[in-house]
Amino acid sequence: MSHHQHDGRNQALKAVAGGLALLAMPYAASVAATWYRYGRTRAPTQGNGGRPGSLIDRFMPTYEVAERHEIRVDAPVEYTFAAARDMDVNRSPLVRAVFAVRTLPSRLRGEPARQSSAPLLGETLALGWRILAETPDREVVVGAVTQPWRAEAKFRGVDPDAFAGFAEPGYAKIVWTLEALPLGPASSRFRTQTRVSTTDPRSRALFRRYWAALSPGIRLIRRESLKLVKGDAERRFQASTAEPVIR
Repeated sequence: MSHHQHDGRNQALKAVAGGLALLAMPYAASVAATWYRYGRTRAPTQGNGGRPGSLIDRFMPTYEVAERHEIRVDAPVEYTFAAARDMDVNRSPLVRAVFAVRTLPSRLRGEPARQSSAPLLGETLALGWRILAETPDREVVVGAVTQPWRAEAKFRGVDPDAFAGFAEPGYAKIVWTLEALPLGPASSRFRTQTRVSTTDPRSRALFRRYWAALSPGIRLIRRESLKLVKGDAERRFQASTAEPVIR
């Protein structure tokens, strides 16, 4: 390798290292903020991505973590909810990149990469989650108990009548919603919410570390899911209202 090639390679490596350092700074800030805010959740309000009395409150009225995201959709509510149930997050290049980073350690160990192209809701239920409640064409609430801090986390469904009172030590309880609210004849709002509570102090400490480290990627996925649902619902609605071509 010539002297000029060697210098060029060193400069490229320094540029990559500098770029990674710049990315690490906001990530570290996010981790620190998430760690500090853990357990300091506020009840949802009409302007805060939730609504008092929603189905999720039956199963987890108090919680340590709450993530709420929403978006306006220019399509009727039934189109929005159908798009939410059919949502495949793996269609997003950003989501695939997040998953690639999260699975890098296992792939370096030689484990095969898991690739899926299926609706997120169906895939979640296949992993062991359970539908806790639903309102047709409006809302579905799913839940599970798990130990996400383990290398191979498993999800265990719990009967809806027993979920709120589940207190077996060593677990994190998670509930997750997909919801569509009508705004008008051709507009609606899509909301998704996740809540988490733990069953003992040790599980709380373990989940707090897990959440602080991985929540930036999880939030990116949630925000991408809003865009996917909006785009799919609006495309379906526009297709349904297009005038047929007369030949």
